[in-house]
Amino acid sequence: MDGMSGPRRGSGGRFPRALSIRGSVLLPEAELMWRFSRSSGPGGQHVNTTDSQVELRFDLAATQALPEVWKQRVLERLAERLSDGVVTVRASEHRSQWRNRETAAVRLAALLAEATAPPPRPRRPTRIPRGINERRLREKKQRSETKRGRSSRDWG
Repeated sequence: MDGMSGPRRGSGGRFPRALSIRGSVLLPEAELMWRFSRSSGPGGQHVNTTDSQVELRFDLAATQALPEVWKQRVLERLAERLSDGVVTVRASEHRSQWRNRETAAVRLAALLAEATAPPPRPRRPTRIPRGINERRLREKKQRSETKRGRSSRDWG
């Protein structure tokens, strides 16, 4: 056997202790709240006995893991998604609880990474060079003359 098949065991199969957001900012495992329930949908008899749906909750309002600037940014940007300062992510696509845990963790990390991103730099309006504008008007006039020449009124 190649050691790659079968369930994950040992330290290689453990779920990561902290969730990386961006750069060196990590969410400690202690602040992540996991809840498991039975998933709906197909899966045979196995689905009726296994809590494979994962709900991952993270208390943004109480956390000390995020820098204060990021925290304010996230609270503003995700205001409609929050319930009492807690953001919730669900995953139930996979039949395995382990894979749903990974999916939920990746979703939460992506959500927080996007919400903590700095605002885009404001656009500096640029002026259209006069030469380009004159050329555009000249070509427009030439096109107009061409079309006017096509309409001959004395077809009689």
